[in-house]
This record gives sequence, C-alpha cells and structure tokens, in this order.
Amino acid sequence: MSDPIHQQTLYDLLRRSAVRYPHKPALIYEHRQTSYRQWLSRVHNTAQAFLDSGLVPGQTVAIYAKNSDLYATVIFAAAKSGIILVPINFMLTAEETRYILNHAGVSGVIAGSEFQNLLDQAIESLPPEQILAIGHRKWLLDDNSRHSWDSLLPIALSETEGSPSSTTANNGDVAQILYTSGTESRPKGVMLTHQNLIAEYVSVIVDGGLEPDDISLHALPFYHSAQQHVFLGPYVYLGATHVIISVPKPEVILPLIQEQHITQFFAPPTVWIGLLRDPNFDKYDLSSLKKGHYGAAIMPREILLELQHKLPNTKFWNFYGQTEVAPLATVLKPDDQLRKLGSAGKASLNVETILLDDENCPVSTGQVGEICHRSPHIMPGYWHDPEKTAEAFRGDWFHSGDLGIFDEEGYLTVVDRKKDMIKTGGENVSSREVEEFLYQLDGISEVAVIGVPDPYWIERIVAIVVPKPGSTPSPEYILERCKQHLAPYKVPKQILMASSLPKNPSGKILKRELRLQIQE
Repeated sequence: MSDPIHQQTLYDLLRRSAVRYPHKPALIYEHRQTSYRQWLSRVHNTAQAFLDSGLVPGQTVAIYAKNSDLYATVIFAAAKSGIILVPINFMLTAEETRYILNHAGVSGVIAGSEFQNLLDQAIESLPPEQILAIGHRKWLLDDNSRHSWDSLLPIALSETEGSPSSTTANNGDVAQILYTSGTESRPKGVMLTHQNLIAEYVSVIVDGGLEPDDISLHALPFYHSAQQHVFLGPYVYLGATHVIISVPKPEVILPLIQEQHITQFFAPPTVWIGLLRDPNFDKYDLSSLKKGHYGAAIMPREILLELQHKLPNTKFWNFYGQTEVAPLATVLKPDDQLRKLGSAGKASLNVETILLDDENCPVSTGQVGEICHRSPHIMPGYWHDPEKTAEAFRGDWFHSGDLGIFDEEGYLTVVDRKKDMIKTGGENVSSREVEEFLYQLDGISEVAVIGVPDPYWIERIVAIVVPKPGSTPSPEYILERCKQHLAPYKVPKQILMASSLPKNPSGKILKRELRLQIQE
C-alpha cells in the first residue's frame, strides 16, 4: 500500500518543484520550452497512458532513445505510475538489446523512431512468451508510428490537466534497473529504489554545489546513471532549469552555453578535451559557466590546468562512483582541485568509504586496497542475480572492483580498475599512472594505456596515442621520454598512433575494444 503521508518518490520531487515554481522554465529542448506546471501535466498524462495500456506497478518498461524533453517526461511518468524503467544504451546491437529485454522481462518498450527497426529485430527473436508479454505496448517518442507502434508524442505534449489513478510507487520500491556495460560477457541489472536515488540526490546537492537558480546543460545520455541521477534528478529536486541536447558535440555545446547562459555542465574528460580543442572555443562567451563537473575517468593534469586558465569563472568538481552507488561515491571539491590534483576526494555526505585487502581487512595509509562503500545510495542488488549480489556485498561492504590509496589526509586516489591493472614481468603497473605521464608530453591530445597478452611478459604495456591537431610526436620521441621518467617495467613496449579512440556515448574510452583490435 502506498503511504501518502510519508511519500517520497522521484515523481514527488517534480510535483513539489511544480508547486514552488509553476511558471519557471523546466525543460528547454531544441525550440520547445516547458514550464514546471506544463511538465507536471505531461507527466500525469503519460503515466495515465501507461496504466491505460494495461501496465501495472512493478512491471518493467524499457526506453531506448536519445536525450529529449520527452525522455525526461517518461522518467517521471514511470515513477508516477509505479512501473520500473529500464534505460538501455542506444549504442547496443539488436542482439545485446535482446538480452536486456529478456533478462529484465519487460512488458513494454519506448523508442526513438531511428531505433524502431533495431527494436523490432530484437523483439521478434525473443522467446514467444516474452513477445506476448510486450504485446502491443510499444511506443515511439514521435509521430512516425507504424505497424504495432503507438506514438507518445501527442500524449506527452498534451496541455490538458490530468492525474492518473492513485496507484503509485512506495519509497522503497525499485524505480529503475540500469544495466552496467562492464567487462563480463553479459551486463548486470542494477536495481535502484526511490530511496537509493533520493539519498544520492541529497549528497550531490550538498557536495556538488547545485542550486535552484542553475541552468544545467544535459549533453551526456540519460540512459547513463551520471547524467540522469547526478544532474537531471537532483536539479528537478531543486527546481532548476534543464537544457537538453541529444549529442555532446562541441559545435552544439559551445554556442548553447553562450545563448542559454548555462551555469553548470558535466562531462567526462574526453568531452572537456574536445571542447578545448575545438577551433571555435575562444570565439564564444562562456563566462556564465560557473560550475564544471567531470567524472568517469581521471582528468589529466595538463587538461585541468588548461581548463582553469581558459575558464577562470568556472569552479570544478570531480565526481567518482559507479552505477551501483546511484552513482555518486566521492567528491573532490573546487578548493582541492590543484592541491589534490588527480584525487577522487573524500566520501560524499551519505557515503562511508574504506579500502580493503583480499581478506576483507582494512589496509594502511598509502597502501593499495579495493574501494568499498556503505551508503543508503547503494543498490539492493542485481536484478535476478543473487550470486553476483552476494559477491558484491561480501563482508558487509559493497565492493566496487576499483583499487585505491588513501593519503595521510584521507583523500582517495583511484589507482585503477582491478581489470585495468597490468601485470607485466611480475610487476603490477597502473595504466592510469602511465597515462598521466603521457598527457604531460607535448603534442598529445588523448591516450589510452592497456595490457595485452604476451608470451614473455604475460602482459605487455601498449600505449595508443592521439596527437593534437598539427602535431606529429613520433613513437620514438614518446618512448624515449618514458624511459627517462618512468621505471623500466612501466615503460610501454609499444607506442601506437591513432586518429581517435573508441568511446561509448558517455565519453568513456573503450579499452576492451582496443585490446581486441590489437590482439586481432
């Protein structure tokens, strides 16, 4: 039973902001601006459409689309109607998507029209009982409906006042299942409850400097927990204004910062690097940008210094975490950016962080250990996977799979993913340490360091380097500098030059693809 007196779901955050700021711009997408009051009505009508289709609270519905104001509407309509939303990476193939649809047991699918054919392929080859479960509950986020697909567009953009039935989610119900990209053969479904997410939103707001008057630019995909649950959700909680774009391209981002007077922007280091390297960077007035957040990877020292030089009005935060922590775990705040350059900071407000060895015992200051957390942010478990859930929660801590070191002041440095620690010639080498050095060399724009199988070294260190435009650093020059400044066992055995590095839509470098390419 729903408890209306103590109710605190994702939908309630939007509803309360609409009461406080009914006429304030909530969503700006392309040429469409929506107030908080309008957005709330659209969420009500979309939620009612879900219930009218036969969906019931607790069923799962997948969304496979690029960012838009309608995507944001679906997020909160799902929360209102009590269905569990399953955001899916739109870069996945039909086969990969099919696995998630089947594993999540979805009862409905929402898609952007450009992905309709792919979704049809994924659905058609599902087991018959799963196809029957999805049935006619297929919607497009525009008017290009055909076959068995319906359009959510007229419903989601309706201005009529309305409210769905009183059936709503409880605070502890699962709100979303987010599938991790991971390194395993199959992704894991991370369950996140309304309580998990809202506890994390509080940490984000307090430690990330978010404010109601901010104008936030959402460029990274909403299917990713960082953009949706570190920025969209917390800013809805506050009643801020959201400017939404579908692709994080410099030629879109830079003029929008100027035109919309953007005050806050989040991106992984690769996107920040792309902005700096854009030939038109210096042509735009970016003085409105007061808050820059980054995460997903270590910000190279030289890049951060360049950002602070070119954006003197902008304060920077480093957010570290993962989907299972909803996803914020630790924060490096603006005053520590230079003093603790490269650090992931300290545990956020509602998180306790510790480093444990393989026997689940705390390690000493300066020693490498696995980063583990306790927090109300943390997922209740993996969807339909009790074994991996038990493994992640062994010893009454959540085990992140990342390796880190605490300094004498308690600041965390993420050394590497366990999977990215290169074991070469009997020594452990952090790929990030080598990358940090290479970023300091002249003429290097991006770099990825990986380990690939080797009959002698077990793993040999390979550096893949993308030169800056107009620069031609040679492999011989790079190798010689490495020999001068790195321990011999840390020096790459190969330097490969590339025009670009493979990335997912969130901007993370896909090292797994690089390993496969080199091995092949």
